[in-house]
Amino acid sequence: MQRMIAKVAVENTAFSFDDAFDYAIPEKLSKDVRPGVRVLVPFGRGSKKRQGVVFALREKSKDAVKLKNIAAVLDPSPLLNNEMLRLAVFMKDEYFCTLYEAVKAMLPTGLGLNLVTSYIVNPDVTDDMLTSLSPDEKSVFSFLSDKSVYVRGDRLLKELGFKQDFPIAEKMADKGFLIRNIDSVRRIGDATVKMVKLSEFYYALREPPKFTAKQKQVVKFLTDTGSASVKEVCYFTGVTTAVVTTLERKGILEFFDNEVFRRPKFLHGANKENIVLTSEQSAAFKDLCGRFQSDKAETSLLFGVTGSGKTKVYMRLIDEVLKTGKGCIVMVPEISLTPQLLSLFYNRYGEKVAVFHSALSMGERLDEWKRVKNGEAKIALGTRSAVFAPFDNLGLVIMDEEQEGTYKSEMSPRYHAKDVAAFRIGCHNGLLLLASATPSLTTYAAAKSGIYSLNVLKNRYGNAVLPEVITTEMKYGADPTKTKNLSDELTLSIKETLENKKQAILLLNRRGYNTFAACESCGKVMTCPNCSISLTYHSKNGRLMCHYCGYSEPFTNVCRECGEKSVVFSGTGTQRLEEELHDSFPEARVLRLDADTTTSRYSFENSLKKFTNGEYDIMLGTQMVAKGLDFPNVTLVGIISIDQQLYNDDYKSAERTFDLLTQVIGRAGRGDSKGRAVIQTSFPENEIIRLAEKQDFEAFYNLEISMRKAMIYPPYCNLCVVSFTGSDEMLTKSASKVFLNMLKERQKNDFADLSIIVLGPIAPRISKISGKYRFRIIIKCKNTKKFRFFLSGLLKDYAKDGRFSAVTAFADIDPESIL
Repeated sequence: MQRMIAKVAVENTAFSFDDAFDYAIPEKLSKDVRPGVRVLVPFGRGSKKRQGVVFALREKSKDAVKLKNIAAVLDPSPLLNNEMLRLAVFMKDEYFCTLYEAVKAMLPTGLGLNLVTSYIVNPDVTDDMLTSLSPDEKSVFSFLSDKSVYVRGDRLLKELGFKQDFPIAEKMADKGFLIRNIDSVRRIGDATVKMVKLSEFYYALREPPKFTAKQKQVVKFLTDTGSASVKEVCYFTGVTTAVVTTLERKGILEFFDNEVFRRPKFLHGANKENIVLTSEQSAAFKDLCGRFQSDKAETSLLFGVTGSGKTKVYMRLIDEVLKTGKGCIVMVPEISLTPQLLSLFYNRYGEKVAVFHSALSMGERLDEWKRVKNGEAKIALGTRSAVFAPFDNLGLVIMDEEQEGTYKSEMSPRYHAKDVAAFRIGCHNGLLLLASATPSLTTYAAAKSGIYSLNVLKNRYGNAVLPEVITTEMKYGADPTKTKNLSDELTLSIKETLENKKQAILLLNRRGYNTFAACESCGKVMTCPNCSISLTYHSKNGRLMCHYCGYSEPFTNVCRECGEKSVVFSGTGTQRLEEELHDSFPEARVLRLDADTTTSRYSFENSLKKFTNGEYDIMLGTQMVAKGLDFPNVTLVGIISIDQQLYNDDYKSAERTFDLLTQVIGRAGRGDSKGRAVIQTSFPENEIIRLAEKQDFEAFYNLEISMRKAMIYPPYCNLCVVSFTGSDEMLTKSASKVFLNMLKERQKNDFADLSIIVLGPIAPRISKISGKYRFRIIIKCKNTKKFRFFLSGLLKDYAKDGRFSAVTAFADIDPESIL
């Protein structure tokens, strides 16, 4: 029979030489090696064992070179189907990552394997051979000679007093003195419950033995039920576990383990309510149903004002998709939006819902993944990673608040969930639905040009109307520490809201107490030693903290630079505003929500429940309170300051500002009472703010798209940012300049017809993070296969230049920020 070769993507390979490598399949593993399983393979000059994933099988040709054998198969069945393997190839080409990095992004962390190496002496070693060993090696051989079974490497080193990273046993195995065995152990095991049933021995007995009264109860219960958990047996019969154990020892009962799924604690029982759609919603629903049923891949934008009931439309659409037996993925941009949506979905669909986000334990995430893979769950709800939910028959993907930057990964693979969703929908001829009140300009341009279909909801659901918006001018004095952060207009509005027994949401997108500290004598700003960013003062622990690398130091008013005791605070964070609210409204119950108050696992969800139940009057928070939340009793929204975001150098600053203002304004007046929003700014006449007041997206789009066209920014091009990071500033800058010269030379000689505009290299606004200096080259381009081939070749050639081995270079297509 013809021998087969496996194409294997191997972990920890560099992008510059990554590929699916050829490995021979030993006869004993021929039935187990299949595409989608993980394997253990020797890799590199030293043939060190690494994990890999089989991508394909092919017949071995007669003239093929001698190949290394696959050492072991690590999975009993494939983890990835053909669609997901094709997706990994797509991601490697699109995002300049390795195949294994793409695969790793698709699988839950709980499936990860730890390799455990054990050793035993080689019985073929003679006494003469032992003379060549060093004293340390002889002690290892002597220790193992007394053992008849394999000994784990970590235990061996510990018993002999060696450091855990001492490779002595590895080297002895390489020389043939020891035999090495490598086992794989899952980081997170399956959750099981101990079950019990009557044994075959019991059923074979002609005469049942004499039982005590309690033993008779157990036997009768299991005769009626067949099997049950030990806990259930004890509960329903009233016996102790000792009675059950005694019967097992006598052979009457048999124990066995049954896998159970770990479920997130916040799930509740199903209660399916009838969704009544307005005529406007019904028209959108019918159009989307027709597109889903067209049996071809489609992308559609559901564009509706805040509170228009977009969720009701796509829940009805999910009802139709589930009738066909197909799966649905529903994504939200942040964990903060998951609890409320999850409550809606679980009340309607019950156990059909699986949840995917980082707040779950590793075991819970693993089991939710299993529930999708085995067909128990039909809806995957979660953040960006939910796009990889392992449905074999996917019909619908929904991206709620599709414009949000959190759908783009900042770590390799630097994928955008929309691209991955479009690929998967293309494989299944399904529907990708993008939903937003403020779609990204790129998405809206695609909808207006007919690339995507478009459905518009112009009115709020029910009798709700858009809130009244008031913009108030803020004037800050020379001493910002003495400036009020609540205008008279907002203060009065909060007072009226509290008197009417309603609730308010206040947005301040800066956490901490004060946003920076500086010396009045010499002007020195207290900055992070690892990052080029000012430290933020946190009153709860009395420390200056960096929000990028986590560095902190106790606050002192002594200046590092001049030694004077003249360090003062400036800027306002959520902690300081919370204090001001307590001073101004001592009777009000204030809930602060930011990264400092939501550190525990269910703290955010519990806080939302308390606010919903009326246990708090004012919710104060960062961006996590701005979008997607629905509280009928909230009639007031206050935006404390929007200026810092508005006057940002990034080309998307106007789009982000309009989006944030529109979304947070939309939190008010979603119930029966009319809402109000107060915007505080130093620039009340700014056109972006004026358009956000009116919730006039169309006018904003026309204004911004003309600027994008004139300046050649997306959607009129793609942006590729090539970043360079290193601990030596001058070396990092030099590397970026060498790369730029390589780029210009290659384009001139080999890609003259490739139309690109190159900017930089430049240092971004925050030029150092975690001790690494950063430089960037920005390329305006069209993201074509030819351009990616051009850039991929440059990255591979750069990796060969030994001068810059200490400087990492990577490319990112259409990043959320170019600063």
